[in-house]
Amino acid sequence: MSILAWLLLGLIAGFIASKLVNRTGSGVLLDIVLGIVGAFVGGWLFNQFGSSGVSGLNLYSLAVATVGAVVILALYHLIFGRRAL
Repeated sequence: MSILAWLLLGLIAGFIASKLVNRTGSGVLLDIVLGIVGAFVGGWLFNQFGSSGVSGLNLYSLAVATVGAVVILALYHLIFGRRAL
């Protein structure tokens, strides 16, 4: 995938994960970073359970990246705590 596709997938997955985990976005940059890291983590997790990981810019890859981003975001909040807005 191109860098632009990774950024787009990361932005969308990070945004969805932020809304699922803490109901508010974590900021565009953090959403992108968590989404991209989540894509790698989700791909690794899915490979460990016998499924394919991120395969391109499609709905399955978005779901994989979102699952990974939720895991990363939960760990982020566990380590750094939730900040009151």
